[in-house]
Amino acid sequence: MQIRILVTGGCGFIGANLVPMLIEHGTAVRVLDNFTKGSPSNLQNIDAEIVEGDIRDINTVQRVLNGVDTVIHLAAYGSVIESIKDPFENFDINVRGTLVVLQACINSNVQKIVFSSTGGALIGNAIPPVNENSVPKPISPYGASKLCCEAYCNAFANSYELQTVMLRFANVYGPYSAHKLGASTAFIKNIMSNTPIKIYGDGTATRDYLYVQDLCNGIYMAVEQDLPPATTLHLASGIETSVLYLAHKIIEVSGKKKHDIQHLPFRRGEVTRNFATYEKAKKTLGFSPSVSLDEGLSKTWEWFQSIGDHVFGIEN
Repeated sequence: MQIRILVTGGCGFIGANLVPMLIEHGTAVRVLDNFTKGSPSNLQNIDAEIVEGDIRDINTVQRVLNGVDTVIHLAAYGSVIESIKDPFENFDINVRGTLVVLQACINSNVQKIVFSSTGGALIGNAIPPVNENSVPKPISPYGASKLCCEAYCNAFANSYELQTVMLRFANVYGPYSAHKLGASTAFIKNIMSNTPIKIYGDGTATRDYLYVQDLCNGIYMAVEQDLPPATTLHLASGIETSVLYLAHKIIEVSGKKKHDIQHLPFRRGEVTRNFATYEKAKKTLGFSPSVSLDEGLSKTWEWFQSIGDHVFGIEN
């Protein structure tokens, strides 16, 4: 029997990779997206129902939950730097929007919600590797908003018996990420436009980079399995990678022998070191990433090359 899944923000980067996977597994999928970042063209020729709407509009959310068993909540205001510029908008989309989705799930008797959280921004500056027992101390409004959302997911699991799963994503990269503001996208665009790669700080800041296909496999596993209420899991590579190393790897993948790198002042709100262990997700879900950074960056570069100059003129 098909399980109808609602994917919020499903026309964005992760949704464009996840929705086809869900459909391949025989799942009926409905997508809710306001198209501010994602585009319905990302799901062109994909057998999914796409509805335009905002997660903050409870009437819209209530309507699209009709017949839905599970929600994968991807829609978010996802930038650390933009959250510092406008913390109120970040709160409104991430926290109020998530609260609306949770309440609509209760009203519609939805069985499960899988929430897209974050590892590094939520936990802040901590000695890595971080795990599910690390004490969250966010240093940006974005991280604070995700922590607040996790708290509401935990509260709804205990107050209303809604099965909530909180997945803390590493730094995800891959195809359909042209509109993202992360390092991998920025560096690829710099190379394609023949402009210097800009690194904020000396380049020793580290992140945990996870290829999007590995992430989507983890999300699907979390949907499929019957998990305890308010389960929290890190989906990560478990590998600490410096930003400078990432830049050199992307230059190598691009086929250019060298490319100019500029160092700019460090930006407030960004953690200095971060990577996570995925041992709990491995034990609980059977999750284990299979795509190396070299392979993932090669696939990502190939996708950006396939859309060419469109990357600078339209959002994908």
